[in-house]
Amino acid sequence: MLKTLRTSLLCLGLLGLFGCAPAEPAGGGAEAQAPQKVYRWKLITTWPKNLPGLGTAPERLAEQLKVMSNGRLDIKVYGAGELVGAFEVFDAVSQGTAEMGHGAAYYWRGKIPIAAMFATVPFGMNAQEMNGWLHYGGGMDLWRELYEPFGLVPLASGNTGVQMAGWFNKEINSLADLQGLKMRIPGLGGEVLQRAGGTPVALPGGEVFTALQTGAIDATEWVGPYNDLALALHTVAKYYYYPGWHEPGPTLESIVNKDAWDSLPADLQAMIEVATRAINDDMLSEFTARNNAALRTLVDEHGVELRALPDDVIAELRTVSAEVVAEAAAENELAQRIYDSYMSFLEDVRAYHEISEQAYINAR
Repeated sequence: MLKTLRTSLLCLGLLGLFGCAPAEPAGGGAEAQAPQKVYRWKLITTWPKNLPGLGTAPERLAEQLKVMSNGRLDIKVYGAGELVGAFEVFDAVSQGTAEMGHGAAYYWRGKIPIAAMFATVPFGMNAQEMNGWLHYGGGMDLWRELYEPFGLVPLASGNTGVQMAGWFNKEINSLADLQGLKMRIPGLGGEVLQRAGGTPVALPGGEVFTALQTGAIDATEWVGPYNDLALALHTVAKYYYYPGWHEPGPTLESIVNKDAWDSLPADLQAMIEVATRAINDDMLSEFTARNNAALRTLVDEHGVELRALPDDVIAELRTVSAEVVAEAAAENELAQRIYDSYMSFLEDVRAYHEISEQAYINAR
């Protein structure tokens, strides 16, 4: 009897020690079980919906962020024209119509002339070099300073690598063939073409095919074989020229409305920064993997005539490009700092790449 009583008292004591405390939910406390805020954003792009490479990148970005945030960032992607026009993305995100956008900084050259340097510079840095400048050479700080007055936070979010010079409905055999040429070409490259005697035309990707088909333009640059095949540009132009002097390393951007950015907790901001860096690398990998197969299809199956731009044409475009880019720096003090930073980094990285990347490719 005494033994049974001692056992009962021991059990009661253990219950008092362990069993009477409030039950703690699995996962680390009642606070962890509180519903977490879900941020439902709109992401608008300058690209046709789900265009391979360019259009699928923002879709992947949204998907990755939803997974990384466990559903706390729920972003719906809209292609060009679904909510706003392709060239209205910058203003729409700045005004808060959408929280996020995806495009290229040279599309805003009419608003911010020097912005084009954060996309690409004719005869400038390639994708690898642009990434180095932006993330380790001070470029990103300057980019954010440039967009700050517009209430935007920019992030590098894609790169196609060196593009093609474009599609032409007539041969380019000399500088004379550029005179009066109506060509879809954006940014600094468009100004270079104009000074060389051509007529640049600003068109979003969704309008390029029809413009070339109807003769509204004589030529167009778009991206490279992977994207150009998807737009069927080979069916409305005969000659395909290289190299893409105007876009050697075009960085694409995500822009986030500053108020929307500031509303996020630090962990979600970090997720966006990491995810955009991943998308930036992923796009370059995708184009590197897909371009050559697409080029073989264009040439072998569709009879596209692949041509190199003549040396004298390249030489003239290079000379004019240096003038156009230098003049862009004269806009204001910040533009000059951006130009100086870009050109200084280019000089340094070019010197090293002459004995590394370029030397290896020549040797290979």
